Amino acid sequence: MSSNDNKHRASDLVAERLTAKIQSGELADGQPLPSERSLIEEYGISRTVVREAVRTLSNRGLIEARPRYRPVVRKPGIDAAFSAIESIVEHLLHEPGGVKNLFDTRIIIEAALVRQAAEEANKDDILALRTALAENHAAINDSDAFYQTDIAFHRVIYQIPRNPVLPAIHRAYTSWLEPHWSQMPRLPDRNQSNFEAHHAIFDAILARDGDAADAALREHLNSAWQQVVKTFEGL
Repeated sequence: MSSNDNKHRASDLVAERLTAKIQSGELADGQPLPSERSLIEEYGISRTVVREAVRTLSNRGLIEARPRYRPVVRKPGIDAAFSAIESIVEHLLHEPGGVKNLFDTRIIIEAALVRQAAEEANKDDILALRTALAENHAAINDSDAFYQTDIAFHRVIYQIPRNPVLPAIHRAYTSWLEPHWSQMPRLPDRNQSNFEAHHAIFDAILARDGDAADAALREHLNSAWQQVVKTFEGL
């Protein structure tokens, strides 16, 4: 077995032991990982092996690693799972049709969510949607603020089913697509059109019309995709 194989095997073993400590709570959420020196002494390994093990934990979403800071333990959860696949998604987004494929899955999910909202949204949900819509309208002439209120309106839709996986999916979509969205031209007339689309979705949910909510959502996001295509070539 080569020395590189030995290093990888050693780093994998250390990563598994540290993973077990995180899952058991011995290393608690928010707690700094033991220092490199401590890990070297505890496991009798080299600095290189420690760093490979730390990289493995980071890729699994079990720690948050920042330059010049000791890595911090992050409790395994839904957000950690999406963070762990971020590098894979980033690669897929650069493949032909990658952004479109991701956007299409967003349409499928949100169309189902607004249909469910039309059937199940309670008074608090309607109030949250109404508030988000009002804030969206107030930001029409401030494109940076409008972008944030746009995200917030869609966020409410993901929260209505009270399924913790769904808000995590929304955060992941926002993170993955933000590099493209942030480069989009932001104009008040486009903001107005997007607000009107949000209003149509809200009206359909308020009317308990799932078909209309589904149709309004699809029209809105398909229009948004056309805006993206006009801005970026090769998508």
